[in-house]
Amino acid sequence: ITTIDTLTGEIFEVLDEITIYPASHFVTPEDKIKRAIETISGELEERLRYLRANDKLLEAQRLEQRTRYDLEMIAQMGFCTGIENYSRHLDGREADTRPHTLLDYFPRGEFLVIVDESHMTIPQIGGMYAGDRSRKEKLVEYGFRLPSALDNRPLRFPEFESLVDQILFVSAPPSKYEAANSKQVVEQIIRPTGLLDPEIILRPVKGQIYDLYEEINKVIAREERVLITTLTKRMSEDLTEYLAEMGIRVRYLHSEIDTLERLEIIRDLRLGEFDVLVGINLLREGLDLPEVALVAILDADKEGFLRSERSLVQTIGRAARNVRGQVIMYADKITPSMNYAITETNRRRKLQMEFNEKHNIVPKTIVKAVRDVLRPVDMVSESIKEEDRYQEGKKMTEGESYALLVELEKEMMEAADKLEFELAAQIRDEIRALEQELKK
Repeated sequence: ITTIDTLTGEIFEVLDEITIYPASHFVTPEDKIKRAIETISGELEERLRYLRANDKLLEAQRLEQRTRYDLEMIAQMGFCTGIENYSRHLDGREADTRPHTLLDYFPRGEFLVIVDESHMTIPQIGGMYAGDRSRKEKLVEYGFRLPSALDNRPLRFPEFESLVDQILFVSAPPSKYEAANSKQVVEQIIRPTGLLDPEIILRPVKGQIYDLYEEINKVIAREERVLITTLTKRMSEDLTEYLAEMGIRVRYLHSEIDTLERLEIIRDLRLGEFDVLVGINLLREGLDLPEVALVAILDADKEGFLRSERSLVQTIGRAARNVRGQVIMYADKITPSMNYAITETNRRRKLQMEFNEKHNIVPKTIVKAVRDVLRPVDMVSESIKEEDRYQEGKKMTEGESYALLVELEKEMMEAADKLEFELAAQIRDEIRALEQELKK
């Protein structure tokens, strides 16, 4: 990978790797901008005729005001807020044709795509188009955007598949799609640390809360942590309340908690601010917590997506970072999913034990620093002095301000998911300011 002078071809630097983020700016020659302005204007007139013919006068006024302002900005500045919604015109694409992506820059058949956490990533790729389409159809319907905004979209899944020839799926464990589309499967079972998959203990459902309370106290006495997964929000709330009344320092991780707050809760658990974390299906992904020595699965025999083979295996894996890791399944029967998860875990334990014995490895709990990922967020939030985008909201109608609010919230979540916390914090502050403005 090299950086070069595009005019002379001179090589400036040789890189081992590079991270390329989604584009938000379009570099377009002046003649193409003029052509885009003409085609946008043509689409605007056609859309206005449709809206007025259907007695949607407010939508027509809103669309005309927004689009003509954008056209003036593009003509004078070469840019406008939300210019990506006009990308079809800037690219010169036909309606309903796929957008250009980074994949188009790679020679066909000569590059490898590595999909990490593919059991989650592949469904996300498949679902992006529908989610984006649903949101933008509302913007188009109510006159916030031209219909061409629908063509500023993610790839449909068949389009993604057509662009990649060689894919390496990395997953624990893989889903049905990866299994069905893989020509070769390689297991990565052995851990260099020697850590074994956790021991699985089966206990009856009757008296599970009292039994769990005793087990929690044993773990807390060793200054370690506990994760508890339940099936319902009500049960999580009741269990959290009960444990708190019994003197246990406990928190409840529920679906209404946003990404940044979720990270703060996980950090506090690792730091020992509390000892027990209760959740529903939020315990399956992304919790790499060496301090957790016990994972309790309540109602493990209730078949469903929260107690499926893959979900159980991943939940069990939350206790695999600690040398004393244990999983207690509370169940009155062994379901097929439980049987698979138990059998698979024991198989992995056996392989690791044989490897450890052969190489004289003594398992040790992973030592992992607790990064205060939220401190830079607060610092950046306080230090940002530049004019925020919410100022645009003051110049727009109330409806347009709400549309901007929706876009900002989406951008904030995307930034947080990519661990760009400084950007997420900036957008969060813009949202709060815009919300305050709308209340006036």
